[in-house]
Amino acid sequence: MANLRDIRNRISSVNSTQQITKAMKMVAAAKLRKAQERMTKTRPYAAKIQDVVGRLAESGSVESPLVEKAESNQNLLFIIVGSDRGLCGGFNNNLFKEVEKQLSKQYSTQLEAGTISLITIGKKATTHFTKRKYNVVESFPGFFDNIEYDSTSAIMESAAGEFINGTFDEVYIAFNEFKSVIAQNRKVDKVLPIDPASFGSKSDDDSKTAIDYIYEPDSKAILDKLLPLHLNIQLWRAVLESNAAEQGARMSAMDSATENAKELERDLKLEYNQARQSAITTEISEIVSGAQALSE
Repeated sequence: MANLRDIRNRISSVNSTQQITKAMKMVAAAKLRKAQERMTKTRPYAAKIQDVVGRLAESGSVESPLVEKAESNQNLLFIIVGSDRGLCGGFNNNLFKEVEKQLSKQYSTQLEAGTISLITIGKKATTHFTKRKYNVVESFPGFFDNIEYDSTSAIMESAAGEFINGTFDEVYIAFNEFKSVIAQNRKVDKVLPIDPASFGSKSDDDSKTAIDYIYEPDSKAILDKLLPLHLNIQLWRAVLESNAAEQGARMSAMDSATENAKELERDLKLEYNQARQSAITTEISEIVSGAQALSE
């Protein structure tokens, strides 16, 4: 059995760890509120752009290099949104495993041919895929230190330019979608080429979809503006969703760590009391034995 000093040191160490995890939980909770607010404001905006693009697509054919399908899907680009910091449970690993699973099953031919390229956002994504010898063409570690729309739009505009030039046949975004504080949806969405017809109008009122709108300027000019904006918003939404999901995962992980520390501290205190009682009993026995020896 460990001596009393060792047990006291362990109790002190566990107590310090518990205070740290509790503080990290509170920080994550504060960041989560801000991240959720930004995310919830972006969701309806992104949905409305899709709705408008769908309505415009229904009114006539869409002519844009962003909607043109390549003859093959040999050259693929995946934009993977991870995190910069750890201590958030399986937030990163679960997403990375899902991406690798899809690459090995659905795109095994392209993977073997080496025609799959990655853009990684966040230190964890960069480290994970670089160590595993994936073709990381661009990486953005430290991206979440200052999340800005201009930064995400620059990444998407670069990817769209490569798509238009024919460097890539398809572009995907992989991210964690915020579901709740303790749960995330792992998503791998194709964003290029854009399929406007798949957006459509999600309204249940048929009279709304039957309205014949008059556009000024014409629908083509509006689509030329909306399609690049739609792409930028898709990556911006993915970054905000991932940031909120990360804070929720960290909050949940730190809460579990705090509870585990409390339980460990209780067990150590029990062990300390047992060791202390054993030491007292031993001392009393020695005193009684000594007294009996002297009396004899």
